[in-house]
Amino acid sequence: MARETVNGTAMSKSRIAYEWIKARIADGTFSPGYRLVLGQLAQELGVSVVPIREAIRLLEAEGLVTFERNVGAQVAMVDESEYQHTMQTLALVEGYAAALAAPVLPPGALAEARALNAELADCLGHFEPARFTGLNRDFHTVLFGACPNPQVLDLVRRGWDRLSGLRTSTFSFVPGRARESVAEHETILGLIERGAPAADVEQAVRAHRLATLDAFLAHRRH
Repeated sequence: MARETVNGTAMSKSRIAYEWIKARIADGTFSPGYRLVLGQLAQELGVSVVPIREAIRLLEAEGLVTFERNVGAQVAMVDESEYQHTMQTLALVEGYAAALAAPVLPPGALAEARALNAELADCLGHFEPARFTGLNRDFHTVLFGACPNPQVLDLVRRGWDRLSGLRTSTFSFVPGRARESVAEHETILGLIERGAPAADVEQAVRAHRLATLDAFLAHRRH
């Protein structure tokens, strides 16, 4: 162990372990509350538990992992109040961004969004929360990405990044919400295709975002 520390091998392996675990927390593979068993992770990565332990310490320092006596390391639970505030803010700014973007969407954007929503619908039969969440973000990005106001666009992107940092997918907790989400996507696409007033597009996107928040909060109360 000492030789590994001196020549840098242990640090390299711990960094690899850190990045590997962090990526799986970010994409939802290791969901909130997931137990991080050192021996199991070490076996999966083909290393000793030493670099795994160091990686866990780094993730704990970042607030991504918690450690409890007699329980061990586990992925930190979602901060409910921060999630709620982020979703409420995103509902406002993304709704406005989508309304501004609708008249200036590039050719093929709606077809791309429809294809993504079709993939989301396909996911419903063999549900994978992490994949659904990634496709869902891609769908929304197509609709708000053409927003001509760079400051509003920056706020939306920051909101989505903050959601990723919270390490949760509502669809993990409330899989039934996924089916409703796909249907709401169709409603939003229909409004944009018909050239509906900006206020209608904004309201539909806002209601869609808040419905996801409501589903999450209802689940937490039960």
